[in-house]
Amino acid sequence: MAWVALAVLPGWVLGVALQLQQAVLWPMRVYAIGLLGAAVLGGLALRWGRRGNGWHATGVAIALCAGALAGAGLTGVRAAHFAAQALPPALEGIDLEVTGRVASLPQRSADGVRFEFALESAARDGQPLHLPALLQLGWYSRGVVGAGPVWRAGDRWRLTVRLRRPHGNSNPHGFDRERWLWESGIGATGYVRNGPRDPRPARLGASGWHPVEAARQAVSERIHQRVDDPRSAGVLAALVVGDQSAIDHSDWTLFRSTGVAHLMSISGLHVTLFAWLATALLGRLWRRLGRAWPRALLVLPVPVAAGWGGLALAAAYALFSGWGVPAQRTVLMLAVVVALRLSARRWPWPAVWTLVMAVVLLLDPWALMQPGFWLSFVAVGILFASGARGERDDPLDAVPHWRRWGGSALGMLREQAAITVALAPLSLLLFGQVSLIGLVANLLAIPWVTLVVTPLALAGVLLSPLWDAAAWAVQGLGMWLAWLAQWPWAAVFRAIPPMSLAVAGVVGGVLLVLRLPWALRLAGVVLLWPVLAWQPTRPPEGAFEVMAIDVGQGSAVLVRTANHSLLYDTGPRHGSDSDAGQRVVVPLLRALGEAPDTVVVSHRDSDHSGGTAAVRAAWPGARWLSSFGEGERCVAGQRWAWDGVDFEVLHPAPGLYGPDGQGLRSTNAMSCVLRVSNAKEAAWLSGDLDAEGETRLAMARPELRASLMLAPHHGSASSSSPVLLNTLRPRQVLIQSGYRNRFAHPAPVVLDRYRARRLTWVESPQCGAALWRSEQPNTVHCHRQAARRYWHHFDAPTGPEPSPPGEPDTDTDAPPARPMD
Repeated sequence: MAWVALAVLPGWVLGVALQLQQAVLWPMRVYAIGLLGAAVLGGLALRWGRRGNGWHATGVAIALCAGALAGAGLTGVRAAHFAAQALPPALEGIDLEVTGRVASLPQRSADGVRFEFALESAARDGQPLHLPALLQLGWYSRGVVGAGPVWRAGDRWRLTVRLRRPHGNSNPHGFDRERWLWESGIGATGYVRNGPRDPRPARLGASGWHPVEAARQAVSERIHQRVDDPRSAGVLAALVVGDQSAIDHSDWTLFRSTGVAHLMSISGLHVTLFAWLATALLGRLWRRLGRAWPRALLVLPVPVAAGWGGLALAAAYALFSGWGVPAQRTVLMLAVVVALRLSARRWPWPAVWTLVMAVVLLLDPWALMQPGFWLSFVAVGILFASGARGERDDPLDAVPHWRRWGGSALGMLREQAAITVALAPLSLLLFGQVSLIGLVANLLAIPWVTLVVTPLALAGVLLSPLWDAAAWAVQGLGMWLAWLAQWPWAAVFRAIPPMSLAVAGVVGGVLLVLRLPWALRLAGVVLLWPVLAWQPTRPPEGAFEVMAIDVGQGSAVLVRTANHSLLYDTGPRHGSDSDAGQRVVVPLLRALGEAPDTVVVSHRDSDHSGGTAAVRAAWPGARWLSSFGEGERCVAGQRWAWDGVDFEVLHPAPGLYGPDGQGLRSTNAMSCVLRVSNAKEAAWLSGDLDAEGETRLAMARPELRASLMLAPHHGSASSSSPVLLNTLRPRQVLIQSGYRNRFAHPAPVVLDRYRARRLTWVESPQCGAALWRSEQPNTVHCHRQAARRYWHHFDAPTGPEPSPPGEPDTDTDAPPARPMD
């Protein structure tokens, strides 16, 4: 009978994985039929198992199919039910009155506050409405006079809001915000209206709901009040309550480059340490209780009380810290270990590993799409398979203390080395990055964070002065990591390989660290080599391609030739502490294996130059051309050729710059215009050049043509003049604009001009990253269509939605980086 369960579990995981590949959901009745089929096949598998024939291929196949149907069916039913609660398109962008509760730990930034809102009721003009049960709302402080509302978890509020359906940027290898919102149960996003004529948010009192979130917020606020250094306070808040939004972006960059980011979220190490300490403490207290009350030991023996009590406290800590995937996995695995030990049983590690994976996916099927899910489970599987957690040959009592400590240190070094080697291909697949100093950094960081920082941070909840000591420990660790990060080749960025190569590389890494004959280990090197040597395909000699990156309401365009690349604009700034350069452009170019030779920033406006600092820091050796600030000016007449492709700057003319090198016209009128061409095709990139400048340029160069045109000024009515369109005669137009942006781009009059000339256009909210190749000039490849899943937004907006002062027109307001969640 046991083999039936062991076969059902991997079937369940497979079924969940297959369902998550669907582009469109089926009707719920189809998934219900799948569940019925799973029940029938499960019954057949049980009957087969009762025959006592042991393992048999037919019985295993039946059990696998039953598990797959059950996993896919249940996940599909849940997905169909959630999709039925979606926000109606007609309710996007209009004032709605909602009443409900702050249901999460508010995440604060320099521009405002973001929080989840559990809806109780909603109305429009006094008429009740049905809205999704959970909303993500933002309150933006820019332009607001005086102190804003104090948002606390559990409080009830009556708010005037504007909502929209979940939407995020869609780029290759990029963060899937829509999947994250779906997994979080958030059915709509929006903001609280706070204009001078809008009703003020009304606090209706404490509700008594969400006590865990309220306690997390209280502890987080105490940490920030106690610790003077905000960066250290952010790390402590992340370790104690899982408030990872408090960690500074520069610190996340440092932690990732040194390979210790997994320690700065609530990982399995933290939960395991907490469980070990809680079990030891409860065991000692229960023994003392037994001396005064012996009957307690008869009712509940010390191992039972300590084991289950420690597990309960560890689960409470994991829940208090946000209940991420690593915490879930650790609590469930600890539960299995405690149950097996107390029942004097022992399961093979693959059974424990698969059982925990199946239970995690039962709680949250969409966790399978998280990088942290795979990093966490693959790391634990490697430790199991390599025998790093195996039993000792000699009892501990027979081993001297110095040998015991030395063996522990050597074992930890062996485990860390095994994980580092085996996870390197997986890290390349997920992040396009491998930390070469991760092994060295973790040798100190793991015991320091696990045995010093985390215990002090947790004890500070009871005795706040200990947070000062924990902050000093964090600062010391930061200095150590900063020194390591300065080493040459501290972090290596490589193009993300195809899935097939990456999987083979992961298998190769695992073979290298397992206790196998060296002939098999060397086979791992053969599997690893293609991953390390892989390079993405590039355009052939004389050809080029243009990718309009999906950066929301802004512009960033990648132009690639056979051996070179150019970045035109760096994306918008989203706020005082966030921009598309660090969130979208730099990660995408690294994932594609690109290091731009030249960066052209068309003009000063922040929707085109907002990511400049991040791009410049990533590639300081690139040539920079712009019409403002420091550096080389883009001037009409500049030309160069790469791999048989010509690049020509057409605007601004030299006379439009003053003696100090600054532009004499408005920022839009100073936009750098770049034409990229080969013998047959051409692409036109003109920033936000206005109609007057377009007309002058077209009349001065009437021979110019372009197969592809980046819509000037995002499709604004002030650009895309008839004279320019009649001169260039483009066939394809790429429109970079934000979903329901406040400027109503693209303007209907501009689309009418395109339509009258029979031009084909795509918009980034519906297309995502748009790729055009000179070898296929009549085709534009849309990433949103190619990578479509059922949780993705996939229809046209119903109209423009004005944004309030201070709210960024962006689809990149992703959650804080959570490396293991």
